[in-house]
Amino acid sequence: MVEVAPNEAAEVVKPEPTPEPSPLVGEGRERGRERREPQNNSDDGASSAAARPLLPNPPPQGGRESRRILASPAVRERAKNLGIDLAQVKAEGDRIRHSDLDAFLTYNQGYRAGGAARPDEQIKVVGLRRRIAENMQASKRHIPHFTYVEEYDVTKLEALRSDLNETRGSKDRLTILPLLIIAICKALPKFPMINARYDDEANVITRSGAVHLGIAAQTDAGLMVPVIHDAQAKNVWQLAAEVKRLAEAARTGKAKSEELSGSTLTLSSLGPLGGIAATPVINRPEVAILCPNKVVERPVVKDGQIVIAKIMNMSISCDHRVVDGHDAASFVQAVKKLVETPALLFVD
Repeated sequence: MVEVAPNEAAEVVKPEPTPEPSPLVGEGRERGRERREPQNNSDDGASSAAARPLLPNPPPQGGRESRRILASPAVRERAKNLGIDLAQVKAEGDRIRHSDLDAFLTYNQGYRAGGAARPDEQIKVVGLRRRIAENMQASKRHIPHFTYVEEYDVTKLEALRSDLNETRGSKDRLTILPLLIIAICKALPKFPMINARYDDEANVITRSGAVHLGIAAQTDAGLMVPVIHDAQAKNVWQLAAEVKRLAEAARTGKAKSEELSGSTLTLSSLGPLGGIAATPVINRPEVAILCPNKVVERPVVKDGQIVIAKIMNMSISCDHRVVDGHDAASFVQAVKKLVETPALLFVD
């Protein structure tokens, strides 16, 4: 190869009639570029390499510079929280999905958020936890459960509760539970098969004239069910005070034996954790258990208009040996009418 003098660096050798690329110009003009040595030792290869100008290598196709990463905002947010560079994730389709992130986590141990596994531990089931386990097992073994769920519009009931709280004075703040208890107690006289106990060994059903309502309460020791005796005889403020007192007694282990027995129907409420629906387990030998779920705001159609309403689902599990499906549904509908027309709660 013949080098061109610096003062001749601007000259370009024009090719003969055969269209060949311009020859390489001198190093004074092209300093810093790396030359390519011809790989073919033949004369044709050498002359072709000498005549071809050096150009920068194009970025690799499909490399990070040219790859457009497609992923939904949810996938991007999850990857960000996990510290994953989406450019390192292989997509099965046209975009990165959660399944692709799962596969990436499976084969890249360093991204696991759970850390090392904890050692196994064995816990002896004794005391209250053992009694709970035995009762739940007996209930599911002996009782053919069925569950019915209905949707309640509690917008008016919540407005009533707000008004009562504004004028409560020194009384404890009302939750929705005492108002639901009033509705249940008012509906039960027409459905005595709900407020009953079944002795399946003696084949005797006892329908209770009074409402002794069990209130499922979670404690550190496990689930306990203190009882509001004669709930039908108490007003909303008395019910609120009794719910609070019994729950506190159960949590602190101060509940008396008579406060933990004798229930004819149970109400199980998880409050804000209530979920959308539940299939509660009956507190044997009772024949039914009610479970109000959490209140959520949702758009509904009323009189042809879309409005925001406060909606709550009510679940009931019944013993199908004693309670027919029609009776359970009719009872839940009767409670619904009272809940959605709260003025009826205070009408004798």
